[in-house]
Amino acid sequence: MIITISGNAGSGKSTVAKIIAEKLNLKRYYIGGLRREAARKRGMTLEEYNTLGEQDPTTDKEVDEYQRELGNKEDNFIIEGRTSYYFIPHSIKIFVKANENVGAERIWKDLNKDPDSRNEAKVANIDELKESLQKRQKSDELRYEKYYKINPFDESNYDFVVDTSGLTVEQVVEKIVNFVNK
Repeated sequence: MIITISGNAGSGKSTVAKIIAEKLNLKRYYIGGLRREAARKRGMTLEEYNTLGEQDPTTDKEVDEYQRELGNKEDNFIIEGRTSYYFIPHSIKIFVKANENVGAERIWKDLNKDPDSRNEAKVANIDELKESLQKRQKSDELRYEKYYKINPFDESNYDFVVDTSGLTVEQVVEKIVNFVNK
């Protein structure tokens, strides 16, 4: 069983993926972490790296090929990434979403705890963060349409969609695990 988790920023993808991986005893892969690390190695924020990716497809293609290979050679894992559903089409495809305000509030809280953990552009307040997140999503949409003719935010690409805005992490995990077990 392979589970792919995608979603918008601040929806809880990472938190949910970690818990589900533990519950189902699955290995977990985190594509966003690979991209953040690649950006750090170049001395860039994730936003700068995404902007570079709008002209340089290698910033995406490297991790996307990695996903494709994982899907072809391994089984029994959970992978979280915007394009994972596309590169591992035989997976159970989950989309986790949250409204823009909730997502921004979650990320703002994380940034205040550990500002360097996410490798985000520096923002002074939550309104600037919302602008940055909107810019990131537009960049993702542009790159993935340009390179693959897909929109990872189109919910029709997924087997199951859950809005986490008004739910606890436990409720979200329960909904996803129940769906997967069916």
